[in-house]
Amino acid sequence: MITALIIVTGVIVVLGIIFAEPLVRLYAASFSEVPGKIELTIYLARIVLPFLTLVAVAAVLMGMLNSLGHFFVPALSPAMFNVAGIVMALTLIPFASTLGVQPITIVAIATLVGGLGQLAIQWPPLRKEGFHYRPELDARDEDLRRALLLMGPGTIGMAATQINVFVNTQLATGQGTGAVSWLDFAFRLMYLPIGLFGVSIATAATPAISRMVAEQNFERIRSTLANALGLMFFLNLPATIGLIVLARPIIAVIFEHGEFTPADTVATAAALQFYALGLLGYSVVRIISPTFYALGRSRIPVMVSAASVIVNIALNVTLVRYMGYRGLALGTSMTAIVNALVQLYLLRREIHGIGGSIIAASFARVVVAAAVMGVVTWSAQRWMTDLVPGDSLFHQMIRLLVTILASLGTLAAVAQVLGIREFGEARDLIIGKLKRMAG
Repeated sequence: MITALIIVTGVIVVLGIIFAEPLVRLYAASFSEVPGKIELTIYLARIVLPFLTLVAVAAVLMGMLNSLGHFFVPALSPAMFNVAGIVMALTLIPFASTLGVQPITIVAIATLVGGLGQLAIQWPPLRKEGFHYRPELDARDEDLRRALLLMGPGTIGMAATQINVFVNTQLATGQGTGAVSWLDFAFRLMYLPIGLFGVSIATAATPAISRMVAEQNFERIRSTLANALGLMFFLNLPATIGLIVLARPIIAVIFEHGEFTPADTVATAAALQFYALGLLGYSVVRIISPTFYALGRSRIPVMVSAASVIVNIALNVTLVRYMGYRGLALGTSMTAIVNALVQLYLLRREIHGIGGSIIAASFARVVVAAAVMGVVTWSAQRWMTDLVPGDSLFHQMIRLLVTILASLGTLAAVAQVLGIREFGEARDLIIGKLKRMAG
């Protein structure tokens, strides 16, 4: 399987390098309006294309480790991408002129290093499990053929996602210099709670649901999904409120350095606020889509994802006319919510219910807790701005840290008062993550 994946992605990489120029000109035609911008984009695209093979193999290793009961290392592996980028940026960019390259070239190379890091961190636990790789390709192997067959619907579903990305980028390139970057930075920040919590919950729930499907125990499937969604709501609904209220100070602390100006902060914060509206939609899909695959109904999420492309294009083409790049973020969020609601409805039919009353009760309590937290967050931010004035990074970090601590304290207190069961589960999940990181 790995050998076949390397060959397929390798061919795509080679073709991408050869045809990088026409593809980039199609993908971001508006870049040609800025002298040298499209040429630089083509050059960088050729550097980062091999990342496709690296991340594809890393995803296979992640699946192998999950099937063996290893979850922490696979969940940690994507962080290697960020680690490589930060380390290489801090250590090599100051010497870019000495090395005879542009600073952005070092960032592109860091992408490849991050891809290698994702492979390297997962290799030791696989070796301990007795895995040894040797190149082998047997097209007649039944397991390989079955895996390729199962990949078909997933590939179509991912193609739908990439079409959305392509359309959004095309529209964003026409919104002036910086729009693509503002949307990209904002989307990455929005996706952080999904990666931390949504993916973790889905990864933990999917193997259990698969076993229940084999046993045809639909009652337990419904209960497990209701619990998983309730926990996700408790974690990601407050995260949505937090990202909306604190968008500007968060982005200022993380990005507003060097060439990233206060105007960029304001623009990226606006995109983040609109993207955050779709956080729950993305998280719901992350949890329930694997259930369709376990049920042998993989065509359902694929068809919904394909239909969402039409919805996304219609919304974004319309909204970008009135809201500019912010309309792209809003349209994407609305599409994610529609996608989640449709999949929830269809899954309810497949498993004869979905514990709607349990989910609704959990959601209602979390909404109250998140609303109280949001008011405290907004008040604490204003109070800290008056108490600790100043634009230095230190002052900004102090204001943000105190505000976040006040928000989390409020959320915990209200959750206790309302008797939100998911509070204890969320606390245990976060503490467990911290302990594993410390260990």
